[in-house]
Amino acid sequence: MRVRAILCGLLLMCGLPVGAGEKIVVKTTPEIAFAPAHLMVRTAIEPDPDNRAIEISIDSLNFYRSSTIPLTGDRAPRTSVVVYRDVPSGSYRISARLLGQGGESRAVARGMVDVITKGGR
Repeated sequence: MRVRAILCGLLLMCGLPVGAGEKIVVKTTPEIAFAPAHLMVRTAIEPDPDNRAIEISIDSLNFYRSSTIPLTGDRAPRTSVVVYRDVPSGSYRISARLLGQGGESRAVARGMVDVITKGGR
């Protein structure tokens, strides 16, 4: 199962382009899931010597998780993947924030995900 998740992540990393003028893009799969869900959050960044970290968070009324991924400027991978496991039901705000050398926010990308209980309640 773990190998399958890693393989899926590697395949999905190739399909998240950064558009013109966007320093960071975030994509969460699935966009709708049954609880407890495994959410995969992928970020793509535009290479820049000032890039030092990505902060990724998922937030609802009753649940919060975050991860920080260090970056090595323009040598950092363009795509990063974080998986949040056993996420309970709720509507989640997804946020990915690109941080610069002094910890300042360089760019923010946002998304939404709904995790529902089986039976729709």
